[in-house]
Amino acid sequence: MIIALTLHILSVVIWVGGMFFAYMALRPAALGLEPPQRLPLWSRTFARFFPWVWATIVILPLTGLWLIRGVGGIDNVGIYVYIMLILAVVMILIFMHIFFAPYRKMNKAIGAGDIPAAGKQLSQIRRLVGINLIIGLVTIIVAVGGKAL
Repeated sequence: MIIALTLHILSVVIWVGGMFFAYMALRPAALGLEPPQRLPLWSRTFARFFPWVWATIVILPLTGLWLIRGVGGIDNVGIYVYIMLILAVVMILIFMHIFFAPYRKMNKAIGAGDIPAAGKQLSQIRRLVGINLIIGLVTIIVAVGGKAL
């Protein structure tokens, strides 16, 4: 179980920590760049970060189920585990939407030289990452304080 818990926590750190860095540090720093420089920066950043997110959305559910199994199954967990499961599904769905819709559209617009269209997609990604970051932080709070619920 220690392996499952370690992989689970590392995956959370990678995903939520990456979103926190992108939203709270990279985004404000990138605002100093003009859109023709800022948009390719974000495209390259996402191209490096998103494979890690894909890995975490495989590892997190698998290790979560492994941990649930380790305590005797879903009937033996507190409400906080159900909350974490629901929030995880929401986060995964939001990420998949980001990846398959605005991220792809942004890259196509960058490739076509359509900076305004790419900027519109980046704005949508920013909002959705902000939502996912909040959900991720709430999920961490639920996980840490779970037994008190």
